Amino acid sequence: MNRNQQSRQVRLDQLGAYPFERLKVLFAGHHTNPDITSIDAGAGEPRLPLPPFVADTLAQHLGGFSKYPSTVGGLPLRQAIASWLERRFALQHVDPLTQVLSANGTREALFAIAHALINPEAVRKPNVLMPNPMYQIYLGAAYTAGGDPVFLPCTAETGFAPDLDAVPEDAWSNTALVYVCSPSNPTGWIADSAYFEQLLTLADKHDFYIVSDECYSEIYWQERPVGLLEVAESSGREGFSRCLVMNSLSKRSALPGMRSGLIAGDASLIARFAKMRSYTGPATPLPLQAVAAAAWSDETHVAQHLDVYRASLKAFFDVYGTDEAGIPPGSFFVWLPVVDEEAFAVAAYEQQSVIVLPGSYLSADDADGVNPGAGYIRAALVDGPEKAAELARRLKAVRI
Repeated sequence: MNRNQQSRQVRLDQLGAYPFERLKVLFAGHHTNPDITSIDAGAGEPRLPLPPFVADTLAQHLGGFSKYPSTVGGLPLRQAIASWLERRFALQHVDPLTQVLSANGTREALFAIAHALINPEAVRKPNVLMPNPMYQIYLGAAYTAGGDPVFLPCTAETGFAPDLDAVPEDAWSNTALVYVCSPSNPTGWIADSAYFEQLLTLADKHDFYIVSDECYSEIYWQERPVGLLEVAESSGREGFSRCLVMNSLSKRSALPGMRSGLIAGDASLIARFAKMRSYTGPATPLPLQAVAAAAWSDETHVAQHLDVYRASLKAFFDVYGTDEAGIPPGSFFVWLPVVDEEAFAVAAYEQQSVIVLPGSYLSADDADGVNPGAGYIRAALVDGPEKAAELARRLKAVRI
């Protein structure tokens, strides 16, 4: 095995098992209550009716399956995405040719972008900053791209905001990339304009890029979340320099199986990423691009989904017990404190036929060995208000 092969093997060895693989191991030998119908609140998979235009649009474009699609996305889709970004975030102009790419869902894009923007041969291993707890793709991307993950603690003390002030100056100076997730998976925190402005100032000072995961931007309790591109433009930043955003139809349109999303921002970073993707080949089939363009162009189904998510949050907490101040500002996850998250998950599985995810599976130990997800569980409210209320009743009944 040569040096490069050894390096790649070491990077892969740094990855632990993915959270849902860990959950399978945790549940091995345990069984659900046969007298109760199961509720899967572990995966963030929206289970709402398909938007009404999906089937007809797909049927009209079936012939596209006989053609190779472009890895950057067809112009009609990129135009639909650019128009949506302009409407949603009040942007003056987004160029569909130079500032937009399509993605096969944002998971692959969030992972691959680190490989396009990080130089693993740098004299010092480049830092990749990320929230902790986090969407685990960020961590896998950092390791496999040859970066050094630096964790931004997100705790109750910070309001679950990734703590920028906790990062030492020397860590900033060697940073290549910062991941932001707003609204947050798993905590529901939402970044405000001041947060993005502080991050943009730091990016200019220390010469790094910002990747904002905004997959839950259309799911919120009260205030509509701001976006990175919106703040960048309002602060006078030309061309969204240093900024990339990623979003998805999985949550916004309840189409997780379609694997369709967007990448938008700084044209120079888009060009670099497009070049890499032309080799890796993650192209979206043309019929699915047609459906995606229709989805980005329609807001009726998005408003209907938001009503369902809000009703689900209210139904859950009406039963579980909290005032409105305890409802997460964004996303469809609830982040609940428990005494022992693994023991609670097993008890919920056995006693109440409920699947939830231990918070420590979505976090990493910090330098002091502290895991900020320990003592929490994540539950996804993806089945509507009635199931959300039933989920709350069952979780309240769990005994460990």
